[in-house]
Amino acid sequence: MPFHPLTDPGEADLRAYRNALGRYPTGVAIVIAGGGGYQPVGITINSFASVSLDPPLVLWSVERSSSAVDAFTHAPGFTISILAADQGAIARQFATSKHSPAERLIGAPLADGPGGVPMVEDAAARFDCHLEATFPGGDHVIIVGRVHHFDYDDGQTLLFQDGGFGAAG
Repeated sequence: MPFHPLTDPGEADLRAYRNALGRYPTGVAIVIAGGGGYQPVGITINSFASVSLDPPLVLWSVERSSSAVDAFTHAPGFTISILAADQGAIARQFATSKHSPAERLIGAPLADGPGGVPMVEDAAARFDCHLEATFPGGDHVIIVGRVHHFDYDDGQTLLFQDGGFGAAG
């Protein structure tokens, strides 16, 4: 396999780069931000990671070009719902560009989180967070949250690889 240079990437190089990144399977989650005068907004992400156990911190990222980047980077609270293996339809609903990040919540199976921000019902794991910090990350903003509440079950989780969904296990 030849290496692809990324010093001055063109569209074909960026597509190849995305394809290479797509070889790494990731979990799929829904982030919903709200509170502090912000209407709840939600998106599908696969950029979730644990940062620290003490204090309990997690991170994820959002595109700077997102119409809801202001809410995600300034609302005081957000929830992260790691989707169960059978929740691919919810992942697609929150990933669509046909609806605004606020409209994506309409008709979704949501419950109020402990901090008042909605979260996905029957998700494999759920985290209720307060915004801790944001950092620049190229065309994305990296968001760190302090986890205040969580729950989980032992079911399979939804995975994303090579542009499609599958189940862990």
